[in-house]
Amino acid sequence: MKAWICNAFGEVPQWVDVPDLAPSVLQPGQVLIDVAACGVNFADTLILQGKYQKRPEGPFSPGFEVSGTVRAVGDDVSHVKPGDAVMAMPDWGGYAEQVVADGSLVMPLPNGVDFNSAAAFQIAYGTSWFALKYRADVKPGEVVLVHGAAGGVGLTAVECAKLLGATVIATAGGADKCQIARDHGADHVIDYKSENIRDRVREITASLGQPKGVDVVYDPVGGDVFDQSLRCVAPGARMLLIGFASGTVPQIPANILLVKNVTAIGFYFGAYLEQNADIAQAGMAELLERLKSGAIRPMISAVYRLEDAMDALTAIRERTATGKLVIDCRPNR
Repeated sequence: MKAWICNAFGEVPQWVDVPDLAPSVLQPGQVLIDVAACGVNFADTLILQGKYQKRPEGPFSPGFEVSGTVRAVGDDVSHVKPGDAVMAMPDWGGYAEQVVADGSLVMPLPNGVDFNSAAAFQIAYGTSWFALKYRADVKPGEVVLVHGAAGGVGLTAVECAKLLGATVIATAGGADKCQIARDHGADHVIDYKSENIRDRVREITASLGQPKGVDVVYDPVGGDVFDQSLRCVAPGARMLLIGFASGTVPQIPANILLVKNVTAIGFYFGAYLEQNADIAQAGMAELLERLKSGAIRPMISAVYRLEDAMDALTAIRERTATGKLVIDCRPNR
C-alpha cells in the first residue's frame, strides 16, 4: 500500500510503498480498515514535530480521523464486520491506504453519511461538542465567544454552540472568513484584522444587556487572543483552552481568574474519550444523528489526493485553509 511515512520527528514525511497490513497482525479489539478518506488537522503538524501529546515510536504516518471499509476484525470485536462502512479515530496512521484502529473508537456509518463527511466530522465536531456541552456546560441563552471561527475547529464550535441555544460572537480574519462564520450561524462577527477583540466584545455584550462580558470563551488560538478574551469575560465565565494555533501558549494571570471567579478549562479530545468512555459513546452517537439529519454540516473546502497530502498540511500550517480539508486515500482515484 501507499502511505506517507515520517521516519523521525522534524523530518518531512516520505511518499513510499509499504507492505499491506495483514489481518493476522490484529490484536484483540482491533479493526483493520481500508481507508477511503482522512481528515486533516492542525495536530497533524504537531505530531510530525514531536510536539503532540502522544508520540509514536519509530516510523509513523500522521492522520487521526478516517472513514472507510472494514477489511478484518480482531477477537472481541462484534459491533462491526468486514465490508462495513465505518469511521474511526486511530492514534495516528490515517495518511495511508490502510490503518489499524482500536475497536472502541470505530463506529458504523449510518446510511446517507458519505466517507468525506465522516472523515471531516469526528475530531472537529467532537472537540467542540464535548468541550461546549460536557466540559463548559453551555446553557441556552448564554453568550459564547468563538475564536478562529472560520477554521476547521472554530467553525464547528459556532454550530455546536448554536445547537446548545447560545448566542455566538465569532472572530475571524478578513471579510471572507467573517462571512463564513455568519453563514454557519454566528450572531455577531468580529474581524480581528481590523477590530479590537476586547473592545468589540464589550460593545456587543452591552447591546445584549450583558455588559460584564461573555459567559464562555472557546479558544483554539492562544497567544494575544487569549489575553484579550480574559479581559472581556463575565464573572463566573468558563474559558475553554482548545489549542494554540498562534504558536504561543498563554501564561494565565491567576489573579484575574481569582477576582472574577473565572474557570480555565483545558480540553484534549483524545484523552477525554479515553477517560470517559460511556460519555464518549453517547456524545458521538448524538453527533452522528445530527450529521445524518443535516443539523450539522461539515464545510469541506478542499479534497486532496493522498499523494498531495503535504499540500493540505501546508495550508493548515500557514492558516490559509477555511473549513475542513480532507484527503481521499482510495487508490486509483
